[in-house]
Amino acid sequence: MDHDLKVLLYLLILLHVLSPSLAASPYNCPVSFCGSTAFSIQFPFREVGQQQDMCGYPGFNLRCDKQGKLLLNLPNSGDFSVRAIDYRSQVIQVYDPSGCSAARRLTLDLSGSPFWGTPSKNYTLLSCPVEDDMSNHTSVGCISNSTHSTLAISSQRFAMTMANQTACRIIGSITTPIAWWQDQGGLTSNLDIDLALTWDDPNCRECATRGGICGYTNTTKQDITCFDNTKKGNKHHIIGLVIIAIALPATAASIALVCYICKDRRRVATCVARNATPSTPDTTTVSNGDTVIGLDQSTIKSDHKSGMCSPGARVMN
Repeated sequence: MDHDLKVLLYLLILLHVLSPSLAASPYNCPVSFCGSTAFSIQFPFREVGQQQDMCGYPGFNLRCDKQGKLLLNLPNSGDFSVRAIDYRSQVIQVYDPSGCSAARRLTLDLSGSPFWGTPSKNYTLLSCPVEDDMSNHTSVGCISNSTHSTLAISSQRFAMTMANQTACRIIGSITTPIAWWQDQGGLTSNLDIDLALTWDDPNCRECATRGGICGYTNTTKQDITCFDNTKKGNKHHIIGLVIIAIALPATAASIALVCYICKDRRRVATCVARNATPSTPDTTTVSNGDTVIGLDQSTIKSDHKSGMCSPGARVMN
C-alpha cells in the first residue's frame, strides 16, 4: 500500500496548492449596498463606515443614513440623495432629500467636487399671478406658492414677450444641468427633476463596459487598474473548489481501488502458480525412506475451492 499512500499524499498536496490560487483576488474591496437600492457602491465611490478608504477615490464618499437613503455631499451645495449610478457612462443621478430639486438648482455650485453637470441649459424664471390662466404652460410647483406660479422658460425672447403682455415678471435666470433624456422640449419646463452629474477622473468607462471594476493596484493609491468583477470571481472560485473537492477524492479512491484489485489479482495468480504442478498425477508425493507422504488431486482441488487461492488468501512460502 506504499504506492497508494504516495498517490493520496500527492493529491492532497495538489489540492492545497490549487485552493489558495483560486481564492486569491487582487481586488480586496467588496461592493456595498444601501437600503433597498438596486445599484452597487463600488470604486470610485465608497460607502463611509462600510468600505476602506482605499476602496474609493477622493471626493466620491457616500453615506447611508438610518432610513436607508444613500447621500452624496457636494462641498458647496450640501447633501443630495442618490437615485442611481451608471458606471458605464459615469453618471450619478441625485435629487433633493426634502423634495424640491428645483430650489436646489437655483443655488447649485459644483466647484470643489469632482463632478460637473451634463449639458446645461439656460432658463429665465417668471413669476405669474395665479389669476392669470397659465394652464398651457408647465409650472415649477415646489418653488410656486398660493398666489404666484413660477415658470422656467428656455427661450429668452418668449420670456420677454410673456413679461410684456401679461402680469408675469422676470425674477431671475439660471443655467442648470439638463440631461438629454430630461429635456422636455417645450418653451416651459418643470425643473423639479433629478440632477444628472458626471465625472471624468478617474476614467473607468471601458473597464465598466467590460464588466470589471476599477481600483487601486496597492495601498499607495498611485495607480488605478481594471479588475475582474469580485462577485463573478467569487462564483468561479466556489465552482472551482467544489469541482476539486469532488474530483480529487473520487480520483484518489478510484486509483486506490484499482491498485487493490491489481494486487489482489497478482496475489491470486501467484498462489495458483505455486500450487500448480507440471504433471497431473492422482497423488502428489514426497519420498521419505519407505514412507510416502502426499495429497491426492481431489484434495488439492478441494483446497482450491475452500479458498486457499481466493482473493485475500495468504500464500505461505
